[in-house]
Amino acid sequence: MKKNRIYSVIILGSISLVGIIIFQVFWIYNTFSSDQKQLDLSIKSALFNVAHQMAEFNDSQKPNINPVNQVSSNNFIVNIDDIIDPIILEHFLETEFDNSHIHIDYEYAIYDCDSDAMVHVKRINVSGKKEKQLEEGAFKKFDDFNYYFSIRFPSKTRSVLQDMNVWAISGFVLITAFLFFIYAIFVIIRQKKLSEVQKDFINNMTHELKTPISTIGISAQVISEPNIANQPERLAQYASIITHQNQRLEKQVEKVLKSTLSEKGKIHLELEAFSLNDCINHVIRDFELKAKEKAGEIIFHSDDNVEIIKADKSHFENLLFNLLDNALKYCDVNPKVEVSARLESSKIHLSIADNGIGIDDKFRKKIFNKFFRIPTGDIHNVKGFGLGLDYVKNIVNAHNWKIKVKSRSEKGSIFTIIMSAK
Repeated sequence: MKKNRIYSVIILGSISLVGIIIFQVFWIYNTFSSDQKQLDLSIKSALFNVAHQMAEFNDSQKPNINPVNQVSSNNFIVNIDDIIDPIILEHFLETEFDNSHIHIDYEYAIYDCDSDAMVHVKRINVSGKKEKQLEEGAFKKFDDFNYYFSIRFPSKTRSVLQDMNVWAISGFVLITAFLFFIYAIFVIIRQKKLSEVQKDFINNMTHELKTPISTIGISAQVISEPNIANQPERLAQYASIITHQNQRLEKQVEKVLKSTLSEKGKIHLELEAFSLNDCINHVIRDFELKAKEKAGEIIFHSDDNVEIIKADKSHFENLLFNLLDNALKYCDVNPKVEVSARLESSKIHLSIADNGIGIDDKFRKKIFNKFFRIPTGDIHNVKGFGLGLDYVKNIVNAHNWKIKVKSRSEKGSIFTIIMSAK
């Protein structure tokens, strides 16, 4: 799938999902508001009936105006304008709430004119749940009324929400769909990047294998000439070319196989004690000719107290080979590579510093990823598969070591491996 098409699908999908979420939130809010208003009307109607029943019980005049006042979302004031008997009031409240199908816990208090305070404060547990203690100062006085009672519904909002179970389930389903959509986007983008990386790898591998195969083919044709036996020097030269190119192919194939095994966690370490300095000098000798060809040099120095380490020698040599190979390859000027080993706090710090092109900050976290190669314009101007540093990282992890990278673009790089001393 093309990049623009992927982005178009992501954008359209995101817009659609956001629209659905906004629509869902709008409907949930409207439903909640509607249910809350309906409950308020039911409570006011029930309290209005209670006020008229209290007036009939006291044989007093019924109120001409609505005696019910809602002072907050869950607090109501009912003006009786006569003495209120708490037992009778509680009976009327229970009866009217039951008739109106209002099954919510509530608290009520009666204003006492003599003491100028809210008295007979009581909580009625309708839901059957464990009673909570009354909040201190929950009922305030109102100077506009002489005889009134105040009633609170502490769980009113929660009760409305509990009646919206269907909307809660649909909201949960929508959130789950949203999370899966985000995950799907992440997978698509990741797979797209992986596809691009693998495509680059195939291009590089084709180029890397094409050259030695072509060279071997040409050399084989020369060797198959009838008169080549009369030219032993020429025969030896082309035989040497075939041998060299064959070794090159073997190394490339071995690098791919090692990377595959390391990815599957099948790195088998054969630990042995050996001289770190001797091992480094041995690997450096293999690169001296390559460095001289580019008018460069490789310098090695080590502390006197650095000598023996315990590791897999074969993998360790390959690790050094990859780091030195990169140090020489990624250098536009005369390469100068400095290898140093020092002992710090019972840890050996092995550093490989170069004066190459360096690593830009935006690529530094990706250099150990399989197949990743820093873009340099022409994909083949620096040969390789993007497997070297991935192999280095896996070997470091297999030994329980650490690797650090310091680099600045056009200022060179320093790779430091922190190893356990024997």
